[in-house]
Amino acid sequence: MLSKKLIDHCKAKGWWFDDAFEDYQQAFSDLGIPMDSDFVEFFLHVEDSPTFLSRHTEIFQVGWFLVNSSYEDSIEAAREMGLPEEYLPLDDFQAEHGFFYNTRTGEVLELEAGPLLVDFLAGKVKPQYPDFNAFLEWYFELA
Repeated sequence: MLSKKLIDHCKAKGWWFDDAFEDYQQAFSDLGIPMDSDFVEFFLHVEDSPTFLSRHTEIFQVGWFLVNSSYEDSIEAAREMGLPEEYLPLDDFQAEHGFFYNTRTGEVLELEAGPLLVDFLAGKVKPQYPDFNAFLEWYFELA
């Protein structure tokens, strides 16, 4: 569940919509992501534009990208890097750095190409954020 702090922040920015974006619901369902997850709740109710900008980096409005772009190409790029199927990209891995959401655990992983990626693939690096809400509070500088 998204925290009150995060929801209040999104409402203050004018990003929160009480009614879910219905066209996004089917897209998330097709990916097999639990509809009661923080991840789906956020992207069904929060939208500013196709991306959010904070901490000098953009993350996707994943619902928008699923419906209106070739998000599947971003998923395929993550697979080509060797990331397991449960990791979905939250950005375009610009400058060989990015964030990935684990659809099984809800954790968020921050990666960069090179030793960090190699160590993650070897099982030496764990996701830095225990859940999507914690990641968002960090990303929007609320934590």
